Amino acid sequence: MLGALPWIGGCSGNSIAAYGGPVSDHFNGKWFFNPGGASPRGFLDLARWKLGGNNEGWPNAFPSPFPPDRPPRRVEGKALRVSFVGHATFLIQGAGLNILTDPVWSERASPYSFVGPRRVNPPGIVFDDLPPIDVVLVSHGHYDHLDLETLARLWQRDRPRVIAPLGNDATIRGRDLSIEVTTADWSGVVPLGRDVEVVLEQVHHWTARGLLDRNRALWCGFVLRGLSNGVFFAGDTGFDEGRPFRRIAERHGLLGLALLPIGAYEPRWFMAGQHMNPADAVRGFKLLGAQQALGYHWGTFKLTDEGVGRPLADLAAALATQGVDPTRFVGGRPGLVWSRAAGS
Repeated sequence: MLGALPWIGGCSGNSIAAYGGPVSDHFNGKWFFNPGGASPRGFLDLARWKLGGNNEGWPNAFPSPFPPDRPPRRVEGKALRVSFVGHATFLIQGAGLNILTDPVWSERASPYSFVGPRRVNPPGIVFDDLPPIDVVLVSHGHYDHLDLETLARLWQRDRPRVIAPLGNDATIRGRDLSIEVTTADWSGVVPLGRDVEVVLEQVHHWTARGLLDRNRALWCGFVLRGLSNGVFFAGDTGFDEGRPFRRIAERHGLLGLALLPIGAYEPRWFMAGQHMNPADAVRGFKLLGAQQALGYHWGTFKLTDEGVGRPLADLAAALATQGVDPTRFVGGRPGLVWSRAAGS
């Protein structure tokens, strides 16, 4: 089970501590939930999935066509540079800020070093080649997004500001109580300086670190305002009838760049509520009205049944079917760099 679902850990010290804030429309006093949305599947459905026998194998290595990136120390002004590290990790540079999303440099997406999904390609930036990191955005607590080992390395080196949704601070500080974590609810706004701010946005997902702490912390996407023409990083999300994307478009207008997950989606009967497939991602991109999209959450860790290259093929088919120029939505491979000049 652990190898298939890295976000399900053992009953270890990695479990999420109970959040004790006030009741809201998405927190019942004990657990967070998706208002009006589908709940995550339970263990009987998990057993049905794993006994289904439709798992496509992955190779031991799936190397990127791009060499490792060596990013500049800073990108100033309204220019934007985005480097894909792998899975859900991006280095976003602009306005003199260096921002990492869901940083994972560990070999496995797992609470253990000896079992769980293992990388089939190295990170697109060697850790020691990272510029000084100012901000780390953590979308939720699953092991393929919240990697305590990487966060500890970043904290020891750069003392970045760590921003996460409610309840994740206890997990992040679990190994090092000196780590400073800013948490906020959906719609919370956190100023980053240099006229840039990040807004935590409602998406449709769930979280857990162990067997007994499901949804004890919140999940989110992030919109970076004041950074070029605006950037949306979705974290993990299901399509949820398009509601996350309509909300963001209504609140933020037409953004310059959307970072959208396109992997970990088979079988659909199990995954559809929590993970988009490429067709969902293209529909979300159209609802957002963003100028450009980069696809992630595929091709690095085997989490679900689809083959390693199928998200890219399914993305190409979805773009053709939905009439979207394929240059506007590109599937990321580690080392890929996307940039936009100031004023473009």
